[in-house]
Amino acid sequence: MITTDVENYPGFRQAIQGPWLMEEMRAQAEHVGTTMVEEQIESVDLSKRPFTLRTDFGNTFTCDSLIVCTGAQAKWLGIPSEEKFRGFGVSGCATCDGFFFKEKKIAVVGGGNTAVEEALFLTNFASNVTLIHRRDTLRAEKVTQERLLNHPKISVIWNHTVKEILGKEDPREVTELLLENTVDGSTQNIDVNGLFVAIGHTPMSDFLKGHIELDDAGYIITKPGTTQTSVPGVFAAGDVQDHIYRQAVTAAGQGCMAALDTERFLNH
Repeated sequence: MITTDVENYPGFRQAIQGPWLMEEMRAQAEHVGTTMVEEQIESVDLSKRPFTLRTDFGNTFTCDSLIVCTGAQAKWLGIPSEEKFRGFGVSGCATCDGFFFKEKKIAVVGGGNTAVEEALFLTNFASNVTLIHRRDTLRAEKVTQERLLNHPKISVIWNHTVKEILGKEDPREVTELLLENTVDGSTQNIDVNGLFVAIGHTPMSDFLKGHIELDDAGYIITKPGTTQTSVPGVFAAGDVQDHIYRQAVTAAGQGCMAALDTERFLNH
């Protein structure tokens, strides 16, 4: 819903708009009989069947089987200029938006596996990539660190955070970053055309804590090769259980798997 151009969804020769794709998916689901309810699930009881779901409007729903596909929210820097340029040079997904920065200067913020992997991926498109990290060491695996530090297209700025994103208004685009040193507070500006924020994701699974098995980061654990969770009859699909691929097409495929798993469960 917050992605502008979607370049890699099967069946479309040209880039499509993320919100439009969501509208089409919703219309298709409604066409085959799905009922849409605009409420947020706040709590669940999965200890017995039928399962019970309670909403923020105080309503209660019951079901014999449940598919959880609440997704994951990208963590952002939380500065006003980030919101202003999101979709206009600021992104949270290199595999979604890297193509639009061919032969341009790109910065990546972060120090974990995601940041390092995205920086390496972006070298396929960018003229150069700058990794900005608030500490003086990376948290990523040693092998990927070595690849990053030895890559001719990548440079690292240590002990800095992004204080402000600067750019043009018409057309709206990013032109530079104002960085602040975490050690002495000094600042510097660097020229970039795009900023990728890679400081992690938060799976939307808080309402399930204590009810089904989650990993340390909050992602739903499913049995290998299936969408089955630790509770029989409860299935999970998409980014709420996938912290590796995080693509619309893989989430759609897992949604199909969850539907088939649910049908088999109910039939048996």
